This record gives sequence, C-alpha cells and structure tokens, in this order.
Amino acid sequence: MAIGTISKQDVIQTNLKGKQLLLNPFLNKGVAFSKEERQELGLNGLLPTQILTLEEQAKRIYEQFSAQTSDLRKNGLLYDLYNRNVVLFYKVLQDNLNEMLPIIYTPTVGEVIQKYSHEYHIPGGLYLSIDNMENMEEAFNNLNIPSDGIDLIVVTDSESILGIGDQGVGGINIAIGKLAVYTAAAGIDPSRVLPIVLDVGTNNEALIKDPLYLGNKFSRVRGKNYDQFIEQFVENALKTFPDVLLHWEDLGNVNARAIMEKYSDKILTFNDDIQGTGAVTLAAVMSALKVTKESLSDQRIVIFGPGAAGIGNADQMVETMVLEGVSREEAYNRFWPIDFRGLLTDETPDVVSFQQPYVRSAKEVEDWERNEENIIPLLEVIRKVKPTILIGTSGQAGAFSEEVVKEMAKHVERPIIMPMSNPTPLAEATPEDIIKWTDGKALIATGSPFKAVEYNGVTYEIGQSNNAFVFPGLGLGAIIAKASIISKGMFAASANAVASLSDSSSLGASILPSIDKLQEVSKAVAIAVAEAAIEEGIAQAEIEDIEQALNDYMWNPEYKTITLKQDN
Repeated sequence: MAIGTISKQDVIQTNLKGKQLLLNPFLNKGVAFSKEERQELGLNGLLPTQILTLEEQAKRIYEQFSAQTSDLRKNGLLYDLYNRNVVLFYKVLQDNLNEMLPIIYTPTVGEVIQKYSHEYHIPGGLYLSIDNMENMEEAFNNLNIPSDGIDLIVVTDSESILGIGDQGVGGINIAIGKLAVYTAAAGIDPSRVLPIVLDVGTNNEALIKDPLYLGNKFSRVRGKNYDQFIEQFVENALKTFPDVLLHWEDLGNVNARAIMEKYSDKILTFNDDIQGTGAVTLAAVMSALKVTKESLSDQRIVIFGPGAAGIGNADQMVETMVLEGVSREEAYNRFWPIDFRGLLTDETPDVVSFQQPYVRSAKEVEDWERNEENIIPLLEVIRKVKPTILIGTSGQAGAFSEEVVKEMAKHVERPIIMPMSNPTPLAEATPEDIIKWTDGKALIATGSPFKAVEYNGVTYEIGQSNNAFVFPGLGLGAIIAKASIISKGMFAASANAVASLSDSSSLGASILPSIDKLQEVSKAVAIAVAEAAIEEGIAQAEIEDIEQALNDYMWNPEYKTITLKQDN
C-alpha cells in the first residue's frame, strides 16, 4: 500500500507536475483532472481529451470489475486501481461494499496471499526482516513520514493466516486488506495507515522450495530471538510514531498471547484474532440470546478449536459474564474446549497457558465414552453437555456433522451454532445443512459469507460473524479519543453496539447486521468505544461532541482541487 498525503482541505497544493503527478496514487485523478488543472499541472497531452466525473469513472471500473473471470483477478484489478488512484478505489469500494468486501478481504485475500510471490505487483508498506534487525530504525526512517503522520499500523508475522497457516512474507496482504476495510468502513485516512510484515522465516516447505518466493528461506525463528525482534519492532514503531495504534494480525497462538500479555495494558494495541473475534462473536451470541430470551451466564458453550481465536471468543464471554455478576470460576465452568486431543482436561498433555482456565476435570469425565484414539470426541461432548452454543474455530471442514448437529438439536429448542472457520471451504458446516438438520430452528452465524437459505418457505439470512463489524469502529473510536490503551470495557462496548443494530426478531432474520450496514455499524461502534474510553478515564483527548469529532476526522473518497505550489 503506497504512502502519501491526502489533505482534508478543499484545495491541495503540490510540487508535482506531469508524469510525476500521475504516478502518485494519492493525487492522481486520471481523466477527472479539469482543463484548468491540466494546464497548470503540466498534464496537457498526457491524458485523453474527455473529462469524466468521479461517478463516471467509478461506473467504468465497476464494468471492468464485473468482467473479470475469477475473484483473484477481481482482487488484482482493485489493487492495481489503488496503486493508480486511491480516491477512485475507495469510491468504488464504498459504493459496492457488500459485493467487494469478500474480494479485498476474506475469503479471497487467502488465495491472494498464497500466490503473493507469483502475483507480485507493487510493494506496499514496510518489510522488516529478523536477519536485518540492525537496520530497522533506518527502515522506518526510509518511509519519510513525520512522527504525527501515521495513526494506525496493522502488523503480522504471517504464522497463522486465516485458515491457511504459515504464509511467510505474503502475509503483507492481510495487513493491506485490513487497512482497506478500516478506510471503507470507518473513514480512517488511507494516507495515515501503514501495513507491516515481520519476516521471521517460514515453516512452509512449499514456500522455501519455491524459487520465486520473496521472503526469508529459513525456518521460523522462535524463542528469545523472536521476542527481541518484537520488542525492537514495538520500540521503533512507537519512537517513529508515538501515538500510533498497533493492530496485530494472524500471529501464532503462543506469540499472539505473549505479546498481548506484555503490551495490552501499557500501549495502545490489540490483537484482532483474539479480541476482535471475541467481540464480534459476543455480539452474535448476545443477538441470538435476544431470540431465546436467556442470559449469557446460563449458557453451556462448546469451543471446537480452542486456539487464539477460539479462546479469544471464550475470554470475551467470560468477561461479560463477570459483568453480569457471575464469579470468574463459574464463568470458566460454562465452557468445554475440544481440539485434536479431544476434550481438554487436566490430564491432557501440552495444554498451553491460555487454555488452562477452561480445561475440565478428568474425574468429571472419567465415565465418558472415548474413541479408538482414546480421546473424548465432539459427539460425546454434545451428548453429555447438551450445549446451547457450539462455536467452531478449528479449520476442520465438515466437523459439525449431521449426527453432531441433530444431537445438539435434540436437547435445545433454538441451538446457537457458529461455524466460524474461514475461508469458506474450511467452515465446520454449511448453513444450508445446519438449517435442514435442525428443521430451521438453529440460530447461525458464520466466519465467511454464505448466501441466504430457502427452507420450508422461509428465507434464512445468514449473519457473517465478521471482525469487520468491530475493528474499524474500534480503531476509529480509540484514535479519536486518543486512548492510552484499549480496555475490556471498550471491547464490551463494541459488542453491545453491534448487537444493538441486529434485528433478529423475525423468523429467518440474521443475528448480525448486513454487511450493507457496515459503515453505520462502524460509526456506532466508534461512538460507543470513545464513550467507554472517556468514562474509564483512559481518553487523552478533550471531546465535547463525539459524533462531531468523528465527522471531522473521517476521510471520504472525494476529489479535491489540485494546484501547483508557488515558490515564495
């Protein structure tokens, strides 16, 4: 993603002329430059004669977009446009957000990342290598951006990209995709954001053997050296941009948790896979509970895939139960975590620290049936626990089988079933099957987009439990409030804001808002988050009117008049 400067003023002054101006995506307007601008800026003869409006340009881009034969090519077309004309890119994206969000973000971004080295276009953002730590400060300085010029960094080490695992340097595209959503949904100025990939090697043998792979071709660095690299990165990021918000994305479970434990109560930072996922999952659950008319603390919850995202979901629900007056121990006792080792108990080997609060007593389950691998499988847990909520973050396609879903539906009138793994082919079950197997009674949210399902004369809209409902507004609210940290209360506020905009009262209605409402949701989340920061005393900005402060900050894709800067 290119770095440039976009002014909030109606007129932009620049020293650039001619071809140099046309090559700057933050200033280039293509054939929308007026006659006066073409004359003053040395553009005569460099553009076709006809002048088009932004809207006319957007119509042409949409025609080109629609003509592409694959989602990968659609993604390439849009980012080629970004690298030519930022305003036009966001105009097209905002006008067609429901259709284009799955192209620039999940699920298509997964394929883009996998093919990064073979589809390489223009480099975007900052590439920091663990074998070149001594030049990290120089790398930041090479951006040539003032200390107050960046509000938001999305950073990844690419170890756990979506459901496709270790993708090395290609993970830069998940950071780029996230930042595009920040701007399209919440109006974060695209000239004030920075995507970063931390290249610490890769354990993906296919990448190492690929002669065109562009990242480090050695095994992933771990332990003390990795920790030192992260520490140096944080120090340099905050030294260069003291007020920046650090958004961590798609790190491995252990590193993701360790970084949050070290920094979450010290600097303005969050991990979207852990905390963002937890907040949007909580929003979906709260919306579903409006239908069942039950409280969160009364639920029995199975987490199938208790990694960073799965336990992040559980953690967020635990915090909310505690706010409802339940003891923390009792809240933990409402969960049953299952992974490849079966139900996790205090006798399960190699349980990591963040899973420990959720393990069950081996004595409690000593008479439960085990399979041929001597583990307690999902189906047995469903039989014994009779869960009200089943959440999948396992990346195991089809794990929620017909037998599993029907067993759950035997004991619960309106089971809440959430196959959250993405991209789409990795979902634990499809909504169509879940609805059929539960005779339309299940309340469903998914991690990837699915079309509405027709069943027995009813149209069931499928809510996508998309982090995009939370992180853009969360970031905007934190930036506006100049929060010192992102607190648990700010996450809870974001979940409440999303749930409040969900109308799940009618049969077949989605338990989450439509992506069409993403901008409305993001603004509501931003207001709620800023209010929470102010109430908790962690806001450093003096704000009289939060909504006005948001409107003053938010960037819109509109062309400005461009003039040549006059020498004094």
